[in-house]
Amino acid sequence: MATSEIQLNLSSQDADHEAQAFLAQRRRRIWHSRSLPALGVAGLLFAWWAVVAGFHVKPFIAPSPWLVLQTLFSKHDVLLQNMLPTTIEAVGGFLLGNAVAILLATLFVHNKTLREIFYPVAVMINSIPVVAKAPILVLIMGNGLEPKITIAAIVCFFPTLVNMVRGLEAANPQAMELMQILSASKWEIFFKLRLYASLPYLFSALRIAASMSVIGAVVGEWIGATQGIGAMIIQATYNFDSALLYTAIIMSAVLSGLFFLVIAVLERWLVKWQPESAH
Repeated sequence: MATSEIQLNLSSQDADHEAQAFLAQRRRRIWHSRSLPALGVAGLLFAWWAVVAGFHVKPFIAPSPWLVLQTLFSKHDVLLQNMLPTTIEAVGGFLLGNAVAILLATLFVHNKTLREIFYPVAVMINSIPVVAKAPILVLIMGNGLEPKITIAAIVCFFPTLVNMVRGLEAANPQAMELMQILSASKWEIFFKLRLYASLPYLFSALRIAASMSVIGAVVGEWIGATQGIGAMIIQATYNFDSALLYTAIIMSAVLSGLFFLVIAVLERWLVKWQPESAH
């Protein structure tokens, strides 16, 4: 009896040690995932300051990080006011472009003829530079939100289309054969097998599209807009207000980073069967 109790105590102690080691390793991993990016940002800011201060760069050419921070606080209301339309355009383009890409990818997987006809067209449209497509869309749609949303959608469209087609075709062949033997319909195979197999590929594309949507919205505002981060960049460039220019660029980078973070969180929540290192 005493021997069994000793063995139980030893096994429970080993389990406690393993749990503690696992928690310690997880804390270290979380610490590294948070501290290393912060260290990289701090190093970039230090290099920026060192170049400006060491070479005595004029503020109208390249402002110091401190001057940009002052501008961020002094003009935060204007920056936030111009950030709102860019956010609306980027989110609208992200949703539209990815929805069309997912729909077309589904059609391409189920109809090879449509894929052979329209896939090269999608490649051709994607090969046209964004700055060349933007003026055409502004001429067709006017100077409102519509062309900016469309430009952001076009930028998001192709990466999602390519990855979604690849993901839908990545379903396990044995599982596909089993479902066909069980007389499953195409839509049952799609929703119960293909869609789950495509999610890792889809979210890889969505993370790219989340950042690209902001770029598309900003480029659309360059062509013609009175509000938005892109319009602020153009105005600050013409006025030689480098502090405001850098601040607007940083705001667009922050917006892209927030979109990317939202998609990464959704991926962790939805794609739970992947190992943590895959995220």
